[in-house]
Amino acid sequence: MRVLRILAILAIAGLSGVLAWNWYQTYQAPREPLPELVLEPLEGQAGFDLAEVEGAYLLNVWGSWCAPCRIEHPVLLALRAEGIPVYGINWRDEPEAANAFLAELGNPYAGIMQDPDGHAALALQISGAPETLVISRDGDILVRWPGPITADVLRNRIYPALEREARRG
Repeated sequence: MRVLRILAILAIAGLSGVLAWNWYQTYQAPREPLPELVLEPLEGQAGFDLAEVEGAYLLNVWGSWCAPCRIEHPVLLALRAEGIPVYGINWRDEPEAANAFLAELGNPYAGIMQDPDGHAALALQISGAPETLVISRDGDILVRWPGPITADVLRNRIYPALEREARRG
């Protein structure tokens, strides 16, 4: 009798875990509007105006001082090669250091702006770099990803959000 009770508890716990994992994989956070950002152009790089960007895109907050940003950089280059627009916000960095980083590793960004004092990152509720946001064509934040983008993040968070946005169109 005790064994049956334990097996029933384990079955319920396992089912709960599977259901929770499925919910996590398909959960869509409520849309939140992209706040107004005050940014400066990064010297020597093409800038951007987010109000003029058409379609869904990624907004990546990075810094040359950020070791995880180096780890995720090849993924950003691959996304650009796939035709997915990626815009960068260089956070609390020196222009010379940011440009040296891009010269060394390549530039995955359709445009780059600088946030030297951190006000834009604060408005975006960014806690660290790298952080990537998937932005809808309407200017809503669909996904927030703190930390480097990995293959799992692409497969389970970024691509699904971009596909949902494309289907909405």
